[in-house]
Amino acid sequence: MRSIKLPLYCGAAYFFLMAAAHAAGFKAPGLFIYFNVPSYPYQDKIISLLAFGWAVFIFSAAQNPTRHSVRPVLLGGGAALLMLACINFSTDFSSLSKNIDPRWFGIETAALFAYWVWLVVCYFNIRQ
Repeated sequence: MRSIKLPLYCGAAYFFLMAAAHAAGFKAPGLFIYFNVPSYPYQDKIISLLAFGWAVFIFSAAQNPTRHSVRPVLLGGGAALLMLACINFSTDFSSLSKNIDPRWFGIETAALFAYWVWLVVCYFNIRQ
């Protein structure tokens, strides 16, 4: 059971940092998936709120990780990854700005996928 606590706490910390970055408008790659896409402050505040919710959600699962408490994190994370992939493949980012390099979004999504796989592997080691 201890082996899944580390990735869960890492995920909670990541989403807390993401929430703070979006609240402050600090467009750091990794904390803003679409860091070089124009956005409005109100959009960043909404994303900040949702990222904070994810942080709390994951932190809660880390407190007492069981298959029952971690399964929703995996399901929600998988859905988020599918949506990011859909956005990455279906959006013409060059129509927003010629300075946007969408390859970065694929790299960031791949990093989140690697994190999700880490959680999945740890999930199968939970005994409960």
